[in-house]
Amino acid sequence: MSRPARLLLLAALGLVLALGAFLPLPYYAAGPGPGREVTPLIRFDDRDRYDPGGHLVMTSVRIEQLTPFGLVAAWVDDTRAVFPRDEVFTPGVDRDLEDRRAFSEMDQSKIDASFVVLERLAGYPRAHAPGALVQSTASGCPADDQLFPGDVIVRIGDRTIGSVRQASRAIDAVPAGDPIEFVLDVDGTTESATFTRAPCGGDGEALVGVRLLASFPFPIAIESGDVGGPSAGLMWAIGLYELLTPGDLTAGRVIAGTGTIDLDGAVGAIGGIREKVVGAERVGASVFLVPDGNLAELEGIDTGEMRIIGVATFDDALEALREG
Repeated sequence: MSRPARLLLLAALGLVLALGAFLPLPYYAAGPGPGREVTPLIRFDDRDRYDPGGHLVMTSVRIEQLTPFGLVAAWVDDTRAVFPRDEVFTPGVDRDLEDRRAFSEMDQSKIDASFVVLERLAGYPRAHAPGALVQSTASGCPADDQLFPGDVIVRIGDRTIGSVRQASRAIDAVPAGDPIEFVLDVDGTTESATFTRAPCGGDGEALVGVRLLASFPFPIAIESGDVGGPSAGLMWAIGLYELLTPGDLTAGRVIAGTGTIDLDGAVGAIGGIREKVVGAERVGASVFLVPDGNLAELEGIDTGEMRIIGVATFDDALEALREG
């Protein structure tokens, strides 16, 4: 083979290798993500803190876009599953918007978890701080992308807000078609938002589209980093409850878990449960708390000495940990 031919062949091989290594494909792999201990991520003031002797760990799923070489590697890795893009992300929705929604779901899960715990321990919501706490916004309504879970509304127009009822009355007092001015406490920083009611929802009524809760009686900060989605709700709730109560639910163990939580304390099913089982095993968990709704997906899986316990509610989870 002549020298020019060899150079051409080497260039072609280099191009193939580059494409195989770097060309993004419309396929994604879901695999075990890092386990994160939840109690160090939860902070509050003006209350006694009871850190556990063991560890409470939330599990996660790592989603990564694949290259041709990555696709082959994922196919032969029994801890990862391969999906086309439309099974991972909503078709036609920008990835940045998907990420913002995921982080908003995570923020809502923190609020819902805190609500469940404070309702049991702190005389909440009867005892509450001033303001009205944003729990969620309705997609497509004016408050969406204007107000965010965790924002505290402290003033609407010229009215100081001391409760959810006062916030609702202040909103209702603004004539239809006029802009509504919100002043917000966002993690200790004063911010503002102004927007007008608009038809949204099924009946076309002009709405703001926000769900409000009584402000928590003391500040709670939960750091989730780059993890999104609602599936850490159960572990946020268990972690906060553990820190606010004497005793030790962990009894020195590594307890992993996953599951959404709603304001009634119900634990909901999540995606990626098989990958999260692997993640729980990797952190050395002796117990893995999972939603009852996911148990059928785990039939026949050998987890060795790690016990899988299905729970339907937050109280089920507390009872399971107390029983050991």
